[in-house]
Amino acid sequence: MSRIRRASQSWGLGLLCLTMAQLSWAAPSAQALLAASDAVRNPDQSFGLINNLIEYRDGKQIDSSTLAVYARADRKTGQFRNLIRFVAPQRDAGKLLLKNGNDLWFFDPSSKASVRITPQQRLLGQAANGDVMTVNLAGDYDASIGAEEEIQDGERQKRASYRLDLTAKNNEVTYHRIEYWLDRNNSRPIKAKFYSNSDRLLKTAYYRHFQTSLGQERPTETVIIDGLDPKWITVMRLSDWAYREVPESWFQRDYLPRFNPEQAQ
Repeated sequence: MSRIRRASQSWGLGLLCLTMAQLSWAAPSAQALLAASDAVRNPDQSFGLINNLIEYRDGKQIDSSTLAVYARADRKTGQFRNLIRFVAPQRDAGKLLLKNGNDLWFFDPSSKASVRITPQQRLLGQAANGDVMTVNLAGDYDASIGAEEEIQDGERQKRASYRLDLTAKNNEVTYHRIEYWLDRNNSRPIKAKFYSNSDRLLKTAYYRHFQTSLGQERPTETVIIDGLDPKWITVMRLSDWAYREVPESWFQRDYLPRFNPEQAQ
């Protein structure tokens, strides 16, 4: 082997090592970070939980609602389907919300009728129908890294974060655009700003009170602040997480009048 050939091979090996080193230190993919954050918020198999919504105005509680959430991932799309049962107050008990793909239905047992609704419609306070659904954001949004910055989280602690800029893949999702801050160390969601089609700030959310649920530390409380009135706040508290079988029939609109709450106990 000639001296020139050995030198060439040595240079090529050095270039390869340098390229591999550069790749190992490359910035993470924004879409991968978003998927990792989804895994923090959502279990990887069918589950149920209780969502308590509390609305405050000027520091005073003015309304509340309790929902039982049943979620199951669609194997084809990876997105969750949801059946949500209103538990309290009594005036709403037994009402249902169904999300199957992009279709969202509201069922009232008093009329035995189901009507199509949108994820953007307000449910209680600052919480829209889409906010109480289990959703994998990576399936609905294209992500890019907007910034690496230090921000204050919902516990008033400084966190090194990635700010992801999310753009909706279609018009069926709840928000046109989201600014989404993730903890750089573990992809936990910290904060989000949600925007309308006209790019108006609708609300700001803080994810906090991380506790171990179904094998993962997850946010158990989300504080949602109105985009115009910071004294109008809605708090979502998640509890009673449990893996459970969620039958396929529960996600059929025709099944809603026959849904028996005792089946869900």
